[in-house]
Amino acid sequence: MATTKKTEEKARLRIKLRAYDHKVIDKSAQQIIDMALRNGVKVAGPIPLPIEISKFTVNRSTFVHKNAREQFEMRIHKRIIDIINPNAKVVDALKSLTLPAGVDTEIKSIL
Repeated sequence: MATTKKTEEKARLRIKLRAYDHKVIDKSAQQIIDMALRNGVKVAGPIPLPIEISKFTVNRSTFVHKNAREQFEMRIHKRIIDIINPNAKVVDALKSLTLPAGVDTEIKSIL
C-alpha cells in the first residue's frame, strides 16, 4: 500500500520591500521580523532578490563635444519576507508599523 503524505495548506503573508539604499531596507526588514517574532509567528526571510540596475548615458554638452558623456546608474534593492500562519495581532501590528522614508512595501496574502 502506498502511503500519502498530508500537506497542510499554510496561509502566508508575503511582504516585498523595495528601496534605493541597502542599509535602509535591511533595517526595515529587521523591524518587520522583530515585530513578527514578538507576536509569536514563524518568519522566512529576508530573502534578497537581484538588484535592479538602470543605467543612463547623457551628453555633457547640449550641442558640441559628442564624445564627452556622463553615465549614471540607479540601483533598486529588493527583499522578500514571508510570515507563516499570521494571526490578527500580526496584521494589526503591520498596519501600525512605521517604516523609514524611501521604503516601498507590498503585502499579499498567499494561501
